[in-house]
Amino acid sequence: MRAVILAGGKGRRLRPYTTVLPKPLMPIGDMSILEVVLRQLRRAGILRVTMAVGHLAELLQAFFGDGKRLGLEIDYSIEDRPLGTVGPLTLIPGLKDDETFLTLLQA
Repeated sequence: MRAVILAGGKGRRLRPYTTVLPKPLMPIGDMSILEVVLRQLRRAGILRVTMAVGHLAELLQAFFGDGKRLGLEIDYSIEDRPLGTVGPLTLIPGLKDDETFLTLLQA
């Protein structure tokens, strides 16, 4: 099973913190919110994750890389401009109409 994480928002409600750090990298204890989620996905048996990213995408890519550190295969779909909640799904290569996948929103 594949998971698609929508993590491209600007995190306006958490400003000023999110001007320099994307919301999914905000810490909860000693881990970021998104790392907690990724570890839970891995424990549930999901090995492939696509992150739809936009705001500060380069920081998410630098932090999680290809996912090997977490035992995952992570790839990225980058939004050049905000596409709303479902719009980023249209940009993900290889996502087929009949493919079953789990979608998570980092809201």
